[in-house]
This record gives sequence, structure tokens and C-alpha cells, in this order.
Amino acid sequence: MERIRIYELSWQLAIAIVISYVFIIAILPVGALFTNAFNNGWQGFVKDISEPAARNALVLTVKVALAGAAINGLLGLLTAYVLVRFEFPGKALLNALVDLPFAIPTNVSGLMLLAVYGSGSPIGKLLESGGINISYALPGVILAVTLVTFPFTIRAVQPVLEEFDLEMEEAAYCLGASRLKTFWQVTLPSIWSGLLSGVVLTFARGLAEFGAVVVVAGNIPMKTQLAAVYIYGEMESYDPRGATSVSVVLVLAAIVLLVALNVFSRSYRPEFPEILRPRHFIQARRVKKHAESITSTQTG
Repeated sequence: MERIRIYELSWQLAIAIVISYVFIIAILPVGALFTNAFNNGWQGFVKDISEPAARNALVLTVKVALAGAAINGLLGLLTAYVLVRFEFPGKALLNALVDLPFAIPTNVSGLMLLAVYGSGSPIGKLLESGGINISYALPGVILAVTLVTFPFTIRAVQPVLEEFDLEMEEAAYCLGASRLKTFWQVTLPSIWSGLLSGVVLTFARGLAEFGAVVVVAGNIPMKTQLAAVYIYGEMESYDPRGATSVSVVLVLAAIVLLVALNVFSRSYRPEFPEILRPRHFIQARRVKKHAESITSTQTG
């Protein structure tokens, strides 16, 4: 009885510690941010985020984050697929390098990009001769956000692909489906939740990027100034109210995205692929067994 009571007290203490930790680290600062942003009421908040520089920074941030999410959604899915399904020299190194943006400061990521694509590099000069400027231009902003956020989709899709039953793909092949059709009708629906999670997290992280963008594209209002950079500039100009108002917009966007993602992940149940419905699946199993029996006979 005494052991049961000690156990109950221990898990109650653990829950209290976790709730206190989350409250101190996340809930309390977010509440303070909202309070400061609405010190002058709703009209003051709307006025702050309606300033031309603030509005342009928010719109540009959304556009750049969407571009980064689209690029990393497509190439991140391909990278995760290659890392899970194929064996090749250097695979372990490539898999480790995926996490590099997590391990280094974002301003270092910006310096890396400038070293390769800056105006003083051979590649940068080649791009500029073709009319593409990376330094202090929109392409540089998109490139910086893409680099900083590219691990999210890969790491979200990888575990889902690893748990995927390969027999479903083999059955589709036995029924005559091409690799592309099998991927679209069998594989993709099964990993859709992981892919969506990665894309949403990529987009949310892109909304908050600061360090790499400042290094690569600077802080040019109405041109390369993202919301996070605008917030920093407002704090430097001793305008904390303008900074907090724009910050609230970013925080609200992140909260809505994460809550929606959580709800979707809990409710999403992929439908069984039409191509593998019972009558098709039974046929595929028969074809597979027949092929295996022919192979064993020829081997014998």
C-alpha cells in the first residue's frame, strides 16, 4: 500500500513539474507578449501591423515561407525516400548532414550560402551574369529559408516510410501497376500524414527565420525585410509596441498551424488503396505465389 502511494505521489509530482515547466517557458511569455501588444487596444494593434513596412514584411514572410515549404516538401520527400529505400556509398554521411542546419547557428548557414553563391564567388558571378542575384535579393531570402528548414520534411517522412509495409507495393506491382502509379495510389496516401507534418513545420519555421536572412539578404525595407528582421529593427528603434504587434501575428500563425496539424494527425486515417482492395489483393497474392513457385522450380 505504501509503495502504491509513493508511486501515485511520484507521477503527480512529475505532472506538476511538466505543467510548471511549460507554463514558465511557453505560456507565460506568450501571455505577456499578447498583453503588451494590446496595451492600446485592438485599434492600436491593427494600426501597428498596418504600417507599410510591417505589412510588407508580413506578406513577404508568408510568401518566402510558402516557397521554402514547397521546395522542401518536394525535395525533402525525395530525399527521405532515397535514404530509406536505397543503399549507396556515403549514405550514412548524407543522413547525418541532413541535421546540419539544426546543429549550427543560422547566421553561419547564411555565411555558407554567401561563400558559395555570393557576388564574389564563381557560382555567384555566373548567376549574376544570367540575371539572378542572391546577395541582398529575394532569391537569396528564399535560398536562406530553404536551407534552414530543409531537415523538417525529411525527418518527418523517414520514420513513416520505414514503417510502411513493402508487401503493399509488391502486390501493386504484381497487379501490373507502374512504379509511379504505385507511389501515387499506395505509398503516398500511407505517408501523407508525415509529409504534411513536415511541410507545416517547415512553413512555421520559415515564418520565424532571422539569422541566415540577415547575412544573405540584409535588412532592406520593402524588399528583403522579413517579419523577424522587422521586429529586430523595431526593437533597435525603441518601438517595442510595433515589434510585439508583429510578433503576435507570427505567434498566432504558429499556434493555429500546430493545433490544426495536431487535430489532423489524430483524425487522419488513410483509406486502403483501391488497387489493393480484397479481390485485387487476393489476385496479387496468387500471382506472387505462382511467380515464387516457378522461380523455386527453375532453381531446383
